[in-house]
Amino acid sequence: MIKSIKVMLLPNNKQRTKLFQSAGIGRWAYNWTLARQQENYKNGGKFISDGELRKELTQLKKTDEFNWLNDYSNNIAKQSTKDACLAFQRFFKHQSEFPKFKSKRKSTPSFYVDNCKIEFSENKVKLEKIYNCNGKPKGNRGVLNWIKLAEKNRIPLNCKYYNPRVTFDGINWWISVGIDYEENTEKPINEGIGIDIGIKDLAICSDGSIYKNINKTKQVKKLKKKKRRLQRKVSRKYLKNKKGVSYCKTRNIIKCEKELLKLNHRLTNIRHNYLNQVTSGIIKREPKFIVLEDLNVKGMMKNRHLAKAVQEQCFYEFYRQIQYKSLWNNINFITADRFFPSSRLCSVCGNIKKDLKLSDRTYICECGNVIDRDYQASVNLCNYGKSIV
Repeated sequence: MIKSIKVMLLPNNKQRTKLFQSAGIGRWAYNWTLARQQENYKNGGKFISDGELRKELTQLKKTDEFNWLNDYSNNIAKQSTKDACLAFQRFFKHQSEFPKFKSKRKSTPSFYVDNCKIEFSENKVKLEKIYNCNGKPKGNRGVLNWIKLAEKNRIPLNCKYYNPRVTFDGINWWISVGIDYEENTEKPINEGIGIDIGIKDLAICSDGSIYKNINKTKQVKKLKKKKRRLQRKVSRKYLKNKKGVSYCKTRNIIKCEKELLKLNHRLTNIRHNYLNQVTSGIIKREPKFIVLEDLNVKGMMKNRHLAKAVQEQCFYEFYRQIQYKSLWNNINFITADRFFPSSRLCSVCGNIKKDLKLSDRTYICECGNVIDRDYQASVNLCNYGKSIV
């Protein structure tokens, strides 16, 4: 089983410049491959394989015009070429949309590192050609290729690494690698859990556990208020520096936008950290199965009264974490059908209450069953899982 580990990098100024340049090489190679494939298609040619394009790129580096590519690792450009060809193949199989050119301003800076040449120590990582002495003798050139890691002993040493990638999130540089771990063979024997996720509370479990909405806490509300003020501040600065039709971007605007970006990252990290704590707590109970309902999140986002609350709850991230953690621990993950009446179905007599509204938080049945609608939905999902298992 391959698990991915992501660690933040702490590069110095020279290393940071080289990282941005390496990401630019990857973007250039990706765009060059797309342009080459499109030009070949217009001329009536067949799809060019990534192997042929790699050979063509090697010959291109020998020319004076593209000699600057030799200052960087050749694996960056070659892997970007392969990624662009895979994007075309996915489009031909109707698995994705037509590949687009990467913009310097909008695309995420990232590049590939050769898994054979990457090295890790307790608190550093060595990348290929991250420091270039430009022909001048430099005794400690190898030392300057090592970049400091933010966490010590996080990545295991002396093992095989899969698909190492370096990415920039707008503030910090990160490195992610895949590492092969032994599969867990133990199967849990505890009772299964049905989970109903919502807006009032993040998750209500069939065993009675309730996980509150993190967005209603004092800390998050304070940060959201600060975010609104910063957004208004940036907007005022843009209007103040408007010249005719176009907007002038000053250093103060860039500074304010960076503060806003840091605040957005902090809010995202708080939400994702809380989701990790919740999902890990559910998995540690070692249930036989976990049942989640397939919600129509896209349809819920069309409701302008609920869109913001739905977005802040990060339903997709909750699904994703529960799914891969269940796989790691041999827990049967079940997705209930979207049209399964989990909230309208009585857990005692099986009667379906068709006139149940969203404002009705308590379910009252003719048989005398009075229960919280969210808790009943989780119980019904648990019964749904039992019927399948």
